[in-house]
Amino acid sequence: MRRIKLTVAYDGTNYCGWQIQPNGITIEAALNRAVSTLTGEEIRVLGASRTDSGVHALGNVAVFDTRSRIPAERFSYALNQRLPRDIAVVNSEEVPLDWHPRYQNSRKTYEYRIINTKVPMPTERLYHCFVGFDLDVEKMREGAAYLLGEHDFASFCCIRTNAKTTVRTITELNIEQKDKEIVIRVSGNGFLYNMVRIIAGVLIRVGRGFYEPEKVLSLLEGKERTREAVTAPPQGLFLVGIEYEND
Repeated sequence: MRRIKLTVAYDGTNYCGWQIQPNGITIEAALNRAVSTLTGEEIRVLGASRTDSGVHALGNVAVFDTRSRIPAERFSYALNQRLPRDIAVVNSEEVPLDWHPRYQNSRKTYEYRIINTKVPMPTERLYHCFVGFDLDVEKMREGAAYLLGEHDFASFCCIRTNAKTTVRTITELNIEQKDKEIVIRVSGNGFLYNMVRIIAGVLIRVGRGFYEPEKVLSLLEGKERTREAVTAPPQGLFLVGIEYEND
């Protein structure tokens, strides 16, 4: 038996997220089908991050076990012949049988992309959050600074989370603006359900002037999800990549 690690990119527009659902097609289901067809085995992949409906990825990670003798590096080429065009395996390699994508020490990086124009841009609608009011990026940066480091992010996650602890560490949180695009880039040792989208939603409110930057600290210290911690739409969110220790 061998364990194969896949690095997967996808456009999440037409999918009901990563995890298999009773109704609707998912990224996980598409991968299971492609790998099973290729190997002739009943395959179930294990993913590192269960992205939501409409969320995109440039480097999500999954593994599967197989008795196939296909060289590990060839799986990416063979699977891309069997996957829809909005999903691609960008790399494949063999890892130890006990290597699990969710239980290794890692650093995840997400980007939340905003298009800040007066009218919605049709070509950007699937990959950006549209904000039609001017955003004060400097104030957004001031608010973002409160989130750096280790904190209890109970105020910044879905109340339905099953996480054993809501303490997480954000190691980097930058906000860059180029022309009409604003990108919130955040890295950390793990993220709670909807955490990045809630961070983006709160920072957008800071940028619009609804909240002062200090409001971010107030929400963080409250350690309780309220309506003030709004969730930004899914289409602006990208899982950029996952860096594992010892890779």
